Amino acid sequence: MISKVKNAMSNLVGGMMPHGHHHHHNHHSGGGQNCGQEGLPHRFPYGRPDFLDLTPELLQYSTEHATRPVVTLKRGTRLPWGTGYAEAINAGKSMLNEDQASCEKLFVRKPSGKNRNSTVVDDNGDNTGIPLHFWGVFDGHAGSGAAIMASKLLHRIIRDGLGEICHLLENPNSAPPICLAKNGSPFQAEAKKGATQEAGEDPDAVSDASVRFYMEKVVSLESLVMGVIETAFKQMDDLIEREKTSYAISGGCCALAVIYLMGKLYVANAGDSRAIIIRNNEVIPMTNEFTPESERQRLQYLGFLRPALLGNEFTHIEFPRRIQHSELGKKMLYRDHTMTGWAYKTIVEDDLKFPLIYGEGKKARVMATIGVTRGLGDHDLKVYNSNIYIKPFLSCVPEVKVYNLDENKHGPDDVLVMGTDGLWDVTTDKEVAEAVSTYLSRCDPSDPMRYTLAAQELLMRSRGVLKERGWRLPNEKLGSGDDITVFVIPLAGHESET
Repeated sequence: MISKVKNAMSNLVGGMMPHGHHHHHNHHSGGGQNCGQEGLPHRFPYGRPDFLDLTPELLQYSTEHATRPVVTLKRGTRLPWGTGYAEAINAGKSMLNEDQASCEKLFVRKPSGKNRNSTVVDDNGDNTGIPLHFWGVFDGHAGSGAAIMASKLLHRIIRDGLGEICHLLENPNSAPPICLAKNGSPFQAEAKKGATQEAGEDPDAVSDASVRFYMEKVVSLESLVMGVIETAFKQMDDLIEREKTSYAISGGCCALAVIYLMGKLYVANAGDSRAIIIRNNEVIPMTNEFTPESERQRLQYLGFLRPALLGNEFTHIEFPRRIQHSELGKKMLYRDHTMTGWAYKTIVEDDLKFPLIYGEGKKARVMATIGVTRGLGDHDLKVYNSNIYIKPFLSCVPEVKVYNLDENKHGPDDVLVMGTDGLWDVTTDKEVAEAVSTYLSRCDPSDPMRYTLAAQELLMRSRGVLKERGWRLPNEKLGSGDDITVFVIPLAGHESET
């Protein structure tokens, strides 16, 4: 096993693999990623986001690794809120741009019988219902299949989930009832008030009103929307797994979504993409990154609870370095799932196994394979040359943060910037905020392209300029060699559309 892991780690540090995404995990034919995929049709054909409306010639041009052209919205194309967008392909580590993006305006309605269980139904120009705006970036790895599928369907799954509670959204001043009737009606509580014991009321139910008051939690409508979004990510992940039996859906993806509903922005993140709000030159982080280091204790705890998942090849305990066989019996620094600090333990034979989490920073990996711990897909991903599945350690559940747009005033230079890690790997939140604010302050407020030009500016700052020693930033440090995708969303945009 040690030789397998050494081989895997060497591939992570160097070498380019077409179709793979070695930045996040290595992708070998023996690793199981494409098992059962041969000969199956693609769930969705490869392409760039529909809103770019690229011709076949421009699509081909966008894949040139040597020049890494910046692809932006065409002048005259308008996304909801006047949103800006820019993207660029990687420097050669995968054949295609494995990032995907979507930007949609939908309408939340009570589900009709024929569409109740469908995730592929368009609004078909029916503009009735509660408006829902959606922006998503999906950073694919080991292929773009999962990212493409999520970019096409996640917003519809969220819309449909919200449709199931549409009657509650239409009455936002009332707290959601704790229990709905079997048909989902909100009126069960009223019906129960007049019900008697003979009418079928639960004989074990608490009848003392004062006791019931203290026992019942008040759940806000906001937290109910958050739950719908969290559930939608799980449904999306389950759908990818189910459809892999019929379609070729390669790899996995980090997923970052921004949903605007009824005056609030819900920012849902599963992976290492990032979103920040820039308001009055102040930076408000809206995401946390989920990596082997940030989720160390969750991963170690799972390895501790279910050691069979480690395949008798890994240890859930972390040590500052690899242990030598000659160190058996000595005391060495360690930490496990219960600890944030370090302590000493006596080294035993079991500690010689490869650590579940290994490496630091961007080189940290779970089972020497993948560098992100949340996302969609990756159901077939295994440790190199083994039968150990990694999916049990990966979570598809996002962290959801809420920003109340209606409670704050926003000027034309106040924006939300969201992008894949290709943008953030070489620039800090503060640097991005300063670049956006400086650029927009010089830009004509009436220019409909101002936010796309700001996105282009950010992308070019992270990509850098091609020189003899690769893509370089102005300070001569390496630019981002990853796929880069950026949305710049004006926070005052919703006011102009209402």
